[in-house]
Amino acid sequence: MENKKITSSPCIRIEKVNRTFGEKQVLFDITLAVPYSQILGLLGPSGSGKTTLVKMIAGVDSPTSGEVFVLEEKMPKLSMMSKIGYMAQSDALYGELTAEENLKFFASMYNLTKEKQRERIKEVMELVNLSEHLKKQVKQYSGGMKRRLSLAIALLHEPPILILDEPTVGIDPVLRKSIWEELYKLQNKGTTIIVTTHVMDEVEKCNNLGMIRDGKLIAVGSPEELKAATGSSNIEEAFLYYGGEGN
Repeated sequence: MENKKITSSPCIRIEKVNRTFGEKQVLFDITLAVPYSQILGLLGPSGSGKTTLVKMIAGVDSPTSGEVFVLEEKMPKLSMMSKIGYMAQSDALYGELTAEENLKFFASMYNLTKEKQRERIKEVMELVNLSEHLKKQVKQYSGGMKRRLSLAIALLHEPPILILDEPTVGIDPVLRKSIWEELYKLQNKGTTIIVTTHVMDEVEKCNNLGMIRDGKLIAVGSPEELKAATGSSNIEEAFLYYGGEGN
């Protein structure tokens, strides 16, 4: 019975969400459902509202009106933090600490045992190709290395939901490919993943897309569906089509 409930209801449900900061409204009446074990790409230019939306899904921010549910729990909810891996656009790292110390700090927040910590730190640092920099202070890392470490931290506790805000900015194409291979592996194991991006070739890798412009969700569907519906040869053309209609 429990399995039926899980498969028949969405993993993430957003209902009529609006977000206002002072006089400025940044999200307008967003409604979206994300099924279990899917990769959803949120596509839109800088300032379109992608980051604000994922912050609310991650429980870091609250809607001005409307509701966000994750695993059937209304967000924000503190107890849900252990079930979400969130990689923010700005790296939340301690520069004076080594990468290993950063990882251990976050691992302790997720109550991983010492043995599990060692195992997962080794695995995630290999994935992001930073194993040889484990003992280095984070303030000595380049911007791209910090992004990779932030991704490692988000993956550390093997959460059922992964929210990645522009995860591959500043990361070279070879490593980007290996990161996407890992995301597919996680998806196959049942992880639900949300990725914000404005990189068009990454968008094609997602199961479904939510196109956002000026705080409004202008289209939702698989890359193939969105291209077919607009007679477009690529996602960029489809986005421009929907963006033109939405204005």
